Amino acid sequence: MASEDCRVYHERQKLQFCLLHALNNLFQENNAFTRAHLNAIAEKLVLDEPNKEPWTPLSFVFKPHHNSVTGNYDINVLISALEEKGKSVVWHDHRNGASSIDLDGPEATHKLMGIVLNVPVRRFGGIWKSRHWVALRKINELWYNLDSDLPTPHTFKDTDEVRQFLDNVINDNGEILLVMNDRN
Repeated sequence: MASEDCRVYHERQKLQFCLLHALNNLFQENNAFTRAHLNAIAEKLVLDEPNKEPWTPLSFVFKPHHNSVTGNYDINVLISALEEKGKSVVWHDHRNGASSIDLDGPEATHKLMGIVLNVPVRRFGGIWKSRHWVALRKINELWYNLDSDLPTPHTFKDTDEVRQFLDNVINDNGEILLVMNDRN
């Protein structure tokens, strides 16, 4: 689904496919990744694991790197998917705060492609605790929060507001993953 702003692609949340939506929002492209593609990455990760879990009847649904029905992909799927597209992931050190992230470089030559967050969420009146993947990206010199739970992308007014948002993510026990272009 494209947002009202035709310059910014924005997928909305379905089930627990927030990593799929975050990746497509990050790449600004419908089907940059598909459910089948992410499932294949997760299955390959299982085959490559040296210490395989024993099979149980629930193994058809609850797999080590995702849930085959609802999604809920893990960090290993994210990293593998991004590496396929020539990107790398740098885990941001919380001790440095958001001020240490270079958000100001020009899009065309900047090493930072975007940011993926993994944030704690509570759903169903706080009964269900989980984590949620969110993409942030600079598009046409503006930073956007492309959270699939939002009805439309949120435009940040400036990089100070982005840094404040990221500091709040850190304070709320969220993870910040910097998606880097591997150009020199």
